[in-house]
Amino acid sequence: MRYSSTHLRTIANQDGAVILDTKRGKISTLNPTGAYVWQALERDEPVEAIIANLARETGEDSAVVDRDVHEFLDTLKQKHLLLD
Repeated sequence: MRYSSTHLRTIANQDGAVILDTKRGKISTLNPTGAYVWQALERDEPVEAIIANLARETGEDSAVVDRDVHEFLDTLKQKHLLLD
């Protein structure tokens, strides 16, 4: 899983993140959990590690986190923010 950083600009804080896609002229906003996942992807963390860490930090069931993270990744792909 890779993100295409050459045309993406991100600003993140405790409230979430904003991603500007300069190639397409689009802005995407992320809630704090989405920002957590996005920043982990930027650090090249494996998806399974992101899921495990997020489940541990939130206390949420890992199966629920797994499903939600994969749905989020699919959304990022649809928005052309993430490459396979």
